Amino acid sequence: MVLLRPAAVRRADRAWAVLRMTRPWFWPLGWAAAYAGSVLATRRWLPPGDAVPRSLAALVVLGPLVWGAVLAVNDLHDLPSDRRNPRKATAPLVTGLLTEADLVRWHTGASVAALAVAAVVGPGFAAGTAAVLLLGWLYSVPPVRLKARPGLDVAVNALVVGVLAPLAGWSLHRPVTGYPTLLALLGLLLVAALYLPTTVLDVDADLAAGDTTAAVRWTPRVCRRAGLVLWVAATAVWLAGCHLDLLVRRESCTLQTGWAPVLVAGYAVAVRRPSIPRMAVVCLLFAVPAGDFLLAWVAAGPPS
Repeated sequence: MVLLRPAAVRRADRAWAVLRMTRPWFWPLGWAAAYAGSVLATRRWLPPGDAVPRSLAALVVLGPLVWGAVLAVNDLHDLPSDRRNPRKATAPLVTGLLTEADLVRWHTGASVAALAVAAVVGPGFAAGTAAVLLLGWLYSVPPVRLKARPGLDVAVNALVVGVLAPLAGWSLHRPVTGYPTLLALLGLLLVAALYLPTTVLDVDADLAAGDTTAAVRWTPRVCRRAGLVLWVAATAVWLAGCHLDLLVRRESCTLQTGWAPVLVAGYAVAVRRPSIPRMAVVCLLFAVPAGDFLLAWVAAGPPS
């Protein structure tokens, strides 16, 4: 005998499936980067009073709306590999809780809402939001499908999370042309180093589905080593910026210098057997010098 679940329960299941599809655990990536950009622009921990409404609207865009739009189209076109991937066995589209039509509707609705709210926040923020949505589309949708183009898959993630996200927070207060070039380079290197090992996680499923990701083309071993090289390069750029007085005064860099070996060693250990939790630990390790840097930045006083 088959028991039919009440309509209210089915609706709750679908609502929970939509929330899971947006990956709320990813939202803090955009929020943290944008917050750092806001602090860099204002040298204040909290935005000025007149910027609070814009900042709150930006949180909505950078959280559920952008992630929902980008991940809906990603899941839609990743279905062949997700069906072969044990890590994605409970994904809503794989289990049937959501349909392909549901994802198309969510992608469209979230994209329109993101652009509408971003337009209220400001023109620079709106332009960045449009760029992220376009890159998300190009990353997932054939025939371009940057995800299956080794090197470009890394570059698009590094650009979005490492540059455009902090630039979004900066744009709430200052023109985007004033964003420090050194920090843009640092963001690219850091996120590329963090993204490369994640391609190793799904290499078997991607290979079976015919997606030539970085790990499929270059092998997991090469991706792990390349990630370590990028991480070391990012650490070197970070230290150079500190000790050459390019970002903060040299005397503020004691913790940065002492923590550098911990950053490199922690990354090297994590990528031997990469996983999402291990890469999250690497991010937490980086949060230590990043927080110390922001303390020195804020202490230096208001921007000129």
